[in-house]
Amino acid sequence: MKLGIVGLPNVGKSTLFNAITNAGAQSANYPFCTIEPNIGVVAVPDKRLDKLAEMYQPEKVTPATIEFVDIAGLVKGASKGEGLGNKFLSNIRECDAIVHVVRCFENDDIIHVEGSVDPARDIETINFELILSDVEILERKIDKTKKMIKGDKKYQRDLDFYNRVLNILNEGKSARSVECSEEEEKLLSEVALLSNKPIIYAANMSDEDFSSGIDKNEHFKKVKKIAKEEKAAVLPICAQLEAEIVEMDKEEKELFLADMGLEQSGLDRLIKECYSLLGLISYLTAGKPEVRAWTIKKGTKAPQAAGKIHTDFERGFIRAEVISFEDLIANGSMSSAKEKGLVRSEGKEYVMKDGDIVLFRFNV
Repeated sequence: MKLGIVGLPNVGKSTLFNAITNAGAQSANYPFCTIEPNIGVVAVPDKRLDKLAEMYQPEKVTPATIEFVDIAGLVKGASKGEGLGNKFLSNIRECDAIVHVVRCFENDDIIHVEGSVDPARDIETINFELILSDVEILERKIDKTKKMIKGDKKYQRDLDFYNRVLNILNEGKSARSVECSEEEEKLLSEVALLSNKPIIYAANMSDEDFSSGIDKNEHFKKVKKIAKEEKAAVLPICAQLEAEIVEMDKEEKELFLADMGLEQSGLDRLIKECYSLLGLISYLTAGKPEVRAWTIKKGTKAPQAAGKIHTDFERGFIRAEVISFEDLIANGSMSSAKEKGLVRSEGKEYVMKDGDIVLFRFNV
């Protein structure tokens, strides 16, 4: 999973990226200090892996991972080549979802590219550039579909749908706001529109606002309202605090979060939101050589889940031996769970569940 971190210059985007990936991306008080996208791979926090590692004492523990891409700050006119323009937009196109960092803090020492803090304006600026880029792409798709109609009238329905989406984009609304049937959703996904990507608004606050009560922050209220209207996710966060947390050892971090009244760091909360937004779950494999988490889409069947490990597993799938994480831990060992009949043999139609511990049987 690849997440693109976007935002106007000087909103705290690179500070947040540094904190969550500890990758040391350049962060400075001037626009475009991020030119080439910085990439950081982050382990997905999963306490279940720790429990399984205690049980199996494996040679290796491998968590699921997420790739964060810190993309250059966007400015007005990017879709027409302003700033880093189309380079920026092409970087977003490669991502599965967008984390849009929105400035919700006042600080005279950090210059805002527009001269004032206004999250609604900032969100509109970036969304407008994404929509303009999408209009261009969709118009090309419409021209191509018109040519296909000459050979086969069945494409008329596709053309009608694309024109409906284009009208919505021309109204300044994102492709995410289009009401679609299942078939139309598939059509829309094939065009790869930027404004159709799932988005999380990361409302970046000052440490004072974040600790004294997020709902007192008027800027955050605006972001929350916009996210609700767009059916997008919103996450209050303090990039500066995250930068401090990343320098702490495990014990210090837990005490610090407890003092703040938080159960999880911003990174953990961000990953949780991303999984929910993209409809992702994890299944687990466990044994002496390795304990590992594998990320799949909700609704994935056993053979396709097996294919995440190796294509041969899917091609030669026989069955999956499955137990829930909770049942295994409650019984203390796999042999004990088997004696109680808690390990199930599942076939090709089995839909995987979050926390399933699986052994795939296959033959090629």
